[in-house]
Amino acid sequence: MWLPIVGLLIGVLLGLFSEFQIPDEYSNYLSIAVLAALDTLFGGIRAHLENVFNEQVFLTGFFTNIILAAGLAFLGVHLGVDLYLVAVFAFGVRLFHNIAMIRRMLLERWMSRRNKQVE
Repeated sequence: MWLPIVGLLIGVLLGLFSEFQIPDEYSNYLSIAVLAALDTLFGGIRAHLENVFNEQVFLTGFFTNIILAAGLAFLGVHLGVDLYLVAVFAFGVRLFHNIAMIRRMLLERWMSRRNKQVE
């Protein structure tokens, strides 16, 4: 469970300390790619906490999310409509939902352990 979080931290540190810059015309694609990756990461953590984690579902979900979001952004650019905002909204909602569920599960586990120690 901690391997994706370690990978995320390494990626963030590499991004902060490198001089690599993304051209402005690709910023929409990058934003939805990051949101898709975070959505998949937190969805995987939630699945692990629910004991239903499946590596194939995790990997296919990651690539499907990124391809679909990039496709929407690409189509939007060619139509002159900001369709990438649809992906940003969808991934944002899912991201906050997954974080809320993870918080709730961890809180319930902590409370049940605390109650067992008191008894």
